[in-house]
Amino acid sequence: MPDTPPVTLQDVHDAAARIKGVAHRTPVLRSRTLDELVGAEVFVKCENLQRIGAFKFRGAYNAASRLSPAQLAQGIAAYSSGNHAQAVALAARELGTTAVIVMPEDTPRAKLAATAGYGAEIVTYDRYTGDRVAIGEALAAERGLALIPPYEHPHVIAGQGTAALELIEEVGELDALVVPVGGGGLIAGSATAAKGLLPGIRVVGVEPEAGDDTRRSLAAGHRVSIPVPRTIADGQAADIPGELTFSVNQRLVDDITLVSDDQIRDAMRFAFERLKTVVEPSGASGLAALLAHRVAPLPRRIGIVLSGGNVGAERFAEIIAGSPGNGS
Repeated sequence: MPDTPPVTLQDVHDAAARIKGVAHRTPVLRSRTLDELVGAEVFVKCENLQRIGAFKFRGAYNAASRLSPAQLAQGIAAYSSGNHAQAVALAARELGTTAVIVMPEDTPRAKLAATAGYGAEIVTYDRYTGDRVAIGEALAAERGLALIPPYEHPHVIAGQGTAALELIEEVGELDALVVPVGGGGLIAGSATAAKGLLPGIRVVGVEPEAGDDTRRSLAAGHRVSIPVPRTIADGQAADIPGELTFSVNQRLVDDITLVSDDQIRDAMRFAFERLKTVVEPSGASGLAALLAHRVAPLPRRIGIVLSGGNVGAERFAEIIAGSPGNGS
């Protein structure tokens, strides 16, 4: 492992300065009911209220804004299951350039429509048989586009870390930070910020039970590949951690816990009914872990990230209807 980390607390501070006034400084919610159910003070960072509806805009804009004028003139490429797609599309629009996004053909319709709505060209593929990285790299090379990956990029990771930076600046010392894990960019940036500010903080990642590639990888001491996960948490359907993100998370993440799709459904319902906020399945996994008492030992003051809220009304209703106690 390199002596110099690929992303530092200073990189996160630099990203915060770059995105200031462009990305939202999202609110932190409190709920007495949530505190009582969990048995701790819980501080909820609402990245579902970020621009494009997810934390991804932070990293996408931080990376895109650092491209040269010549690179911006050529355009940007990305591959994504949905939220990074929208983030790059919006970043490109903000910076006066164009974007081409490689997306799974089964991406939720709301995410496809939003990405197209920001002006991006969409190229689809089958997530179970296609290699999105290879497709994206080939497309970028063919058209001369700057490729911004969803997590394997230091500027993307640093940008994502600004959510944790803001949270800690606002609420002060935390004993633990609970973060959803997909490719690992959000937790890598969050852990960099959190441990840089609070060296004693415990960083806990949350994965869906069907997609525990990071948990297996950390246990094995090297990256482990699994079959493409089939889970309602489409934003966490990664089959292997990123090389760069894993190098950070192996050093900074203390634990990975797992939640079921049903527990994610319950968390989405709780957020809707009690917190009065809409969260997509991937965005709800951290909350699900707390509500299901999957974080142990229980810290006194816990920060969690609701990482995204991009779910259409019909899909939200379908997911909630599939939860135990609702006739399923």
